[in-house]
Amino acid sequence: MTPALQGEGVVLRAEALIALRHVALAARGAPALAQLPGGHPTRRKGAGLEPADTRDYVPGDDLRRLDRGTTARTGRLHLREYREERDRVTLLVADFRPVMHWGVGRRFLSVAAAEALCMIGWRLAEEGGRVGLMALTAADAVIVPARARARGMLDVIGGMVRAHEMGLALAMDGQGDPPLDRLLPRAARLVPPGAEVVLASGFDVPGAELADRLDALARRRALRLLLVTEELERHLPAGRYPIRQRNGHRATVRLSAARPEASEDEAARVAGRAALVIDAGRDPAHIARRIAAEGLRHVG
Repeated sequence: MTPALQGEGVVLRAEALIALRHVALAARGAPALAQLPGGHPTRRKGAGLEPADTRDYVPGDDLRRLDRGTTARTGRLHLREYREERDRVTLLVADFRPVMHWGVGRRFLSVAAAEALCMIGWRLAEEGGRVGLMALTAADAVIVPARARARGMLDVIGGMVRAHEMGLALAMDGQGDPPLDRLLPRAARLVPPGAEVVLASGFDVPGAELADRLDALARRRALRLLLVTEELERHLPAGRYPIRQRNGHRATVRLSAARPEASEDEAARVAGRAALVIDAGRDPAHIARRIAAEGLRHVG
């Protein structure tokens, strides 16, 4: 690989993604001590949703929690107890197809997508969730099973670095872009119902069935979309720009004065779904604050 392709913002480096943990947690702000305003932590109320155990009926218990199976086996009334569900599973889906390996600002769109997903992953891991990865390339996907804590995120980062290197090599070899809709069905098989899926992509070469694929992925799952774009490209002067292709041939790209790419200041939609716009030209701290602010308004 040429030295130019080893530069900052072109390759993905594990140490840089690990360092984003502090950026992500700083943007999160001080954690709340309680569910309601106040300075003292309180016990969370409610029975929760995850079955935990059964016990004998005590007069005054809610009969709606009756465990019919245990009651029938023992001949005595038993109730089912529940606990709060804390095992949050999130699949990070990174688009590393050739169309993502470009940029006119501080880094490639693919690198910006990886950074944004890592910051989300670090926050989730800090909160006790399990994080996995599906990184899409023009050839195959790199899969990392969901695991908890920092070790899980280190596995995710290692998978991202491998997939990005593979995707960049395929882009340099002139590999075409497979439609995004053909690559997404596998994601639904990697996470259970009730899990969260976060997809970061420029959504170029979407395929005719992208909307249907996203609907299927969101069925019984929480789906969040990150639209990774390049704000600087929108402000390039209109005109004709000469470029040199990797085979040595010259070509000309014509840019119009008005282009439809999304901006951070605009509400973006992808295949009818809301998406958070990530500007690849902005620094990670700015992106971390946008992600944190969006998390306060929208969960899942």
